[in-house]
Amino acid sequence: MATLTSALGNIDPGNYHFLQDVVYHGSGIVLDHEKHYLFESRLSPVARARGLGSINDLCALIRATGGEEVRKQVIEAMTTNETYFFREPGQYDAVSKALLPELRVLRDSQRKLNCWSAASSTGQEAYSLALLLMEQGFGGWNIQILGTDLTSHVVERARQGKYLQIEVNRGLSVSLLLKYFRRAGLEWQLNDQIRSMVRFEPFDLRLSMRSLGPFDLVFCRNVLVYFDLETRRKILRQMHGTLFRGGWLLLGTAEAPAGLDDLYERRTVGSSIVYVAR
Repeated sequence: MATLTSALGNIDPGNYHFLQDVVYHGSGIVLDHEKHYLFESRLSPVARARGLGSINDLCALIRATGGEEVRKQVIEAMTTNETYFFREPGQYDAVSKALLPELRVLRDSQRKLNCWSAASSTGQEAYSLALLLMEQGFGGWNIQILGTDLTSHVVERARQGKYLQIEVNRGLSVSLLLKYFRRAGLEWQLNDQIRSMVRFEPFDLRLSMRSLGPFDLVFCRNVLVYFDLETRRKILRQMHGTLFRGGWLLLGTAEAPAGLDDLYERRTVGSSIVYVAR
């Protein structure tokens, strides 16, 4: 096994560039020339599962056959799916203390809220919002939370609403765990009420968003940093069209809608920066 692992880890320069192109054209993600370790760690299992001796053989297979199924596996393997419950808690505090009181008044006649988790991964972000809304007394409202992700297998996992002990330990309080989850073997299963508030679908953020929204709140955190500047601005322009005027966009701490001041007002709420659709 050690010999096979070593072989899998040697990527020819031409194949490295080929893989960069495959990932960029399939997802928009830009991977620089220093990510050999990332390709090796994530694509070695894909190569092994297909009985191939190296990642170079994986590239040869894609080139020889067109390999749409293999391309999809490569792209999904290279997509970062790091997430956990109530990640960046200051943003949830801002939603709880500033946005929700405002929406409670504005939407009182319809009693409806529409939100989007635009890079939802395995679902913790979208479910965290659902839990927050329930705890803030919106349980009787029509809550619709859309969770989307490029990677189909994480979308399917999010739909299940099941999490390992190590996953619920990250960001989720014991009180919320005991109130809204039940044990299911080695996992914790979210209850049906919370799961019914969230719908998960595969979606590529580079595609048209005209059919989406309008949303009161959009989470698009820790994903734009992987795109080039032109793609990032295109996504943010389209995302603006999915928001109600006055709706909130929440980004990762390393992301900002640079050059789009005509679309978004930057506002400090507590310890967090939020972007309000003009």
